[in-house]
Order: sequence, then structure tokens, then C-alpha cells
Amino acid sequence: MTLTLSPILLDAGIDLSDAIVIRHAYVREHEDSGLPGIHADSTTAEILEYTRNQSTQRFPNVPPRFWIVFIKEGGDQARLWCVIENRGEISNDGQCRIFDLVESEHMADLRGRLVIGWSSPRAWWMHASTAASNPVMGIADAEPVPFPGFDRLVLDHAKLQAVMREHRYASWRTALGSVVGIYLITDTSDGRQYVGKADGAESIRQRWGTYATNGHGGNVELRNLQPASFRFSLLRVFDPATPTPEIDAAESHFKVALDTRRHGLNRN
Repeated sequence: MTLTLSPILLDAGIDLSDAIVIRHAYVREHEDSGLPGIHADSTTAEILEYTRNQSTQRFPNVPPRFWIVFIKEGGDQARLWCVIENRGEISNDGQCRIFDLVESEHMADLRGRLVIGWSSPRAWWMHASTAASNPVMGIADAEPVPFPGFDRLVLDHAKLQAVMREHRYASWRTALGSVVGIYLITDTSDGRQYVGKADGAESIRQRWGTYATNGHGGNVELRNLQPASFRFSLLRVFDPATPTPEIDAAESHFKVALDTRRHGLNRN
């Protein structure tokens, strides 16, 4: 059974009725506007600028919210550049329309990796419901992301989920699985903080894995909060052989230092 673009878009939370798929090709200038085209060394800003300028004749009258942009590659194939969000038309002189576009995090893990077939050489855009049947030709391995170090680690909940799931963060999981210690969760919606620990047989990776899965890690204090507002960081890490009383003392210290019992989310 051939994998198509449809399940990838749906898994990314993109409504097919609210998206179009675009395939850019390297050209000297934009066919409709006469503006400079794009090339292999074009920057993200240049490609975004190229995309935001569209003809009044050959584009949907009311473009949808999401534009899934590919770059032509090797004849009938195209590689994902980015998913961008259309925030509306900002000018129209009768020939050229300019749109307010911003990069979206949808399918960010597939940028530069996802390659699809494109069998209609003259069609440079199509509705996502049509492109949904385009075959997936390949998904390249993600480039590894270097681990930044324990003292530089700050993750929102979406990034934490990616770290626990994606191949490119394998070294991060190895590092987090090698230590126990004290961590901090900040609810960025109101600034309240929660000090927690991973000790004994439970590494930081295992402990944070539960937060990635259910958002609250089993903590009563966090159950009714929105994990999308959480920010995770490490306060202190220990070797797994460290005696439990030493880790408990460090946890207690940070609860006092950050006053998370009276003004934060810790109950004890």
C-alpha cells in the first residue's frame, strides 16, 4: 500500500479543506509578477517573500489558512520547504496580491525531509484535498540536534514531546536518561512554579516522559492546568548512585529558595 500525503497532513492537524499545497521551482523571476525568483541558495526570508506575492489571475480568490510549500526536485518530485500560515491579504493592485505570511510549526519535523510525487508539471498549486493523494516518495532521516547541556535546557511542552519522540533528539534522551535530579516546571500563564525530582531508579528522562505523555506527570497540583503553558528546566542533576537523602535535601532547598509552597504549585 502506497503512503500518500493525506495521513501526514491529518496527523499534523491540518484540515484539508483549509489548506493548499504549493510547489515552487527555481526560476530567475516570478512568472506572474516579474519579481526576482528563487534559487538553491535562497534564504528563508527570500522564499517567504517570493511566496507572499501572488497573481490576481492564477491563485484562489480566498486562499485558505495553511499553505504547504514544496520545492521542485528531480522532475516529478518535490521536497517540503515549510508550512506557512496565511493571515490575510494586505494589498492588491489588480495584478499582484501580497499576503501576510508567517512560518508555522506544523510539520516542522519534516522540513527538508518529506519528498512527494508531483505528477502535474504545469500545476504549481492545488487544493490540499487534491494533493492528499500524491504519493510519498521518501522521508529522509532527520539531522541530529546536538544536546545543549543540562544547564542550558529549557523546553516548552511541545518541544518536550518532540524530544521524547523524534530520532533527531536521540542524544538528548541518552543524556537525560543518565542522570537523576531536581527539575523546575514554570506555568508561563501566571508565573507559578513547581519543583520536582527524579530519583532512585527513575531518571530525568523517565520522569519527563510522563509529562510528555499526560501533561501532569501524576502530580495533583498540575492536573487541572494546561501543559501547553509549561516550561521545563533542570535545577540540579546527580549521578544515579547519589543517596536519596541528598537528593531530597536539594529538592527541599529549591522549594524554599523559590518559595514554591506558598507562592507556587508545590503542596509539600
